[in-house]
Amino acid sequence: MRYAMFVLGLFIGAFGCVLAIKANLGVAPWDTFHIGLQKTFGLTIGIWSQIVGLAVILSSYLVAKIKPTFGMFLNMVCFGSFLDLILWLDIVPELSSVWSRLAMFLLGLVVMNIGIGMYLSPRLGAGPRDSFMLAMNERLGWSIQKVRLIIEVAVLIAGAALGGPVSIGTVLIALLTGPMIQRTIPFWQSVMKKQYGMMEPIERRAS
Repeated sequence: MRYAMFVLGLFIGAFGCVLAIKANLGVAPWDTFHIGLQKTFGLTIGIWSQIVGLAVILSSYLVAKIKPTFGMFLNMVCFGSFLDLILWLDIVPELSSVWSRLAMFLLGLVVMNIGIGMYLSPRLGAGPRDSFMLAMNERLGWSIQKVRLIIEVAVLIAGAALGGPVSIGTVLIALLTGPMIQRTIPFWQSVMKKQYGMMEPIERRAS
């Protein structure tokens, strides 16, 4: 059940990303970076997500001595694969109305953060990017909200330089993802604690 929630959370998170991409109002900063790499060098968004994830794992180990785990690699492989699969299936329609696209974007933002909270709650290992975020939260005493904002603004600048899409939605995701994760993680933690007796919180510093 823990692995099922882990993988399901990754799928839901990937689906939320695709909703934001299809809304065409701006994507998450990491997706701006991945799309910029796709436009510059080819390959798919999912494959670039995996390549960048591997680079983050290596960088985290070299800089902060964060040892890679099975969960990190499973996250990296599954998320990129789910992203490409959902885009390939083309199950999310292209909308023309601004209001319908805005609704799709907001839904994608919520779904994406629900997925992140779900896959973190079983404590089978955070993905490369979230592992780095949580490590900074623990070691520096910064809140997840602050750490996430700093990381994603830096990635956004790099993605924009490569030609990735940047719009008002990108800014909203960068600003709102941290606060939303800070609320979805405790919810899913309580679910896992109730079902499996997992007592240790993932985030020890919420503010």
